[in-house]
Amino acid sequence: MRAQAFRQRGASMIEVLVTIVIIAFGLLGMAGLQSRLQVSEMEAYQRAQALVLLNDMASRISTNRSAAASYAGTEVTPTTNCTTAFGGTTALAVDRREWCNALQGAGEVASGTKLGAVIGGRGCVASLPGGEYMVTVAWQGMVPVSAPPASVTCGANAYDLGGTTGCTGDLCRRYVTTIVRIASLL
Repeated sequence: MRAQAFRQRGASMIEVLVTIVIIAFGLLGMAGLQSRLQVSEMEAYQRAQALVLLNDMASRISTNRSAAASYAGTEVTPTTNCTTAFGGTTALAVDRREWCNALQGAGEVASGTKLGAVIGGRGCVASLPGGEYMVTVAWQGMVPVSAPPASVTCGANAYDLGGTTGCTGDLCRRYVTTIVRIASLL
């Protein structure tokens, strides 16, 4: 009986060490999952913000349908001075200026820096044949995925961060787009 008890020594110590290793791998997996979840949450938040901004300009064009053609060619970048670029008091100028400010995040400001919108937000309005206008909002994604099609030119080659991020060839450019149709009411 004593020989058998002697041989069993240390078995519980090995079991404890194996358990600690298994728990450590589990915790590392959970930490990685949490990190991916935060990136996914930020991507989803930015997409939701971009959709709000997209709908805002589409509604402005639809509302001011008599001047819809004047919206074509509107391009807002993160460095656009909204007041200078879109000055004036006409409905068109006010719409473009307010959309510019919204794209740059004027809704939330900290220490003089606009923070309330998508990262590197850009907005474009292009004229299409038949009284249609394509409104696009582009922004900086967090991780590389697939590049947008060549037909979406808003923000093209503006989000190539290079380096170790993998954000080359527009792999981190995100966009949403919609078509606004203005009917000819004769």
